[in-house]
Amino acid sequence: MRMTAPVMTPPGLLSLQHPVWMCAMRPFFLLTMGSAVLLIALWSAVLALGLPPPPVAGGALVWHAHELLLGFGLAAVAGFVLTAVPEFTNTASASPRTARQLVLLWLLGRAGFWLSGVAGSPALALAALAHLGLAGSLLALLWPALRTLAGRRHHAFGWALAGLFVLVAGFYADALRGAYPMRWLLALLGLVMVLIIVAMSRISMRIVNNAIDQTGEGREPYLARPPRRNLAILCIALFTLAEFVQPGGRASGWLACAAAAALCNLMGDWHVGRPLLRRLPLMLYAVYACMALGYALIGTALLAGGPGMGAGRHLLTVGAIGLSIYAVICIAGRAHCGHPSDGRPWVAHGAVLIVAGAVLRAGAAFAPEAASALLGLAGLCWVAAFGLLCWRMAPVLWRVRPDGLWGCQG
Repeated sequence: MRMTAPVMTPPGLLSLQHPVWMCAMRPFFLLTMGSAVLLIALWSAVLALGLPPPPVAGGALVWHAHELLLGFGLAAVAGFVLTAVPEFTNTASASPRTARQLVLLWLLGRAGFWLSGVAGSPALALAALAHLGLAGSLLALLWPALRTLAGRRHHAFGWALAGLFVLVAGFYADALRGAYPMRWLLALLGLVMVLIIVAMSRISMRIVNNAIDQTGEGREPYLARPPRRNLAILCIALFTLAEFVQPGGRASGWLACAAAAALCNLMGDWHVGRPLLRRLPLMLYAVYACMALGYALIGTALLAGGPGMGAGRHLLTVGAIGLSIYAVICIAGRAHCGHPSDGRPWVAHGAVLIVAGAVLRAGAAFAPEAASALLGLAGLCWVAAFGLLCWRMAPVLWRVRPDGLWGCQG
């Protein structure tokens, strides 16, 4: 009689043995992609179809900004730092149980804030505790790694997480006492810009130097020079502080222009010839281009008037944040799931869609007669880009590693 091997049933999602829990990056990147599609689809329906937004504390615009930064953005930040900091410091990654607990905090934050207009202060307090718990847990988990000898070079991640905790606390303190809390979200936007620069300085050297090696032109290695990076971070931090203290002031306008100039100066390090035109380096370079143009428009609007403030903000959010997160998931998502880099055209197509969405969304501020159409097209570009990312990357993040390893190894 012929014997057949028993069919092994894969563990369910609730089991800690499910592949999605083997690395904290996996569930958080899945949540990042899912929330990107859902949130912008809903917001586009609010703008174009008149769909009523959730009646949250602070109103529709606060809901939109909160979910972009503390929903979509926070999930991406959590997935990145929980993978990158252990890799940079050669320390252990978060356990599957810890990953699941952190995901639960993120989900409780969404539920509490979305229900805050219906359930009132109790739901808002739940959201506050969940977000503070997630930010505090990230800092507590990564602090021992950052205190090691190897971690001293990466203290900026610790300061960024501490800043995140403070800004989240400020936002919910204002929201719970009935004050308009948008100033804290604008400050958080500045913090995210700083975090992108810090993270990109680590990622870009490998990506750009790989491109230099592949072209075989024998160029000098690319270096992410700390003085240029620190100048850009300082200018962004000063603008963020000035805007928080005195919104709309001329000092903020000059500092925004200074941030744009410092970012252009930082981009000078990237001018390495033909290797820059390869797909991944150009994608990361475009993040800085969106950031520099965004601050330039904000500064011009503050100093000379005009509609550039909204356009600049959307180049920072849709362009810089959207494209940087898309790139990180494409690069780190595959590498830390045991897959080689994906050379198929879809990666570039999604990046082009995000840049197009950012330009269309910024252009709506300058063309009010066509704003409705431009907003709809911008939303479609964003949803299409992250929908494409979900289609290609969700199976990678959901399934076992093809190399037979378990964990976040790159």
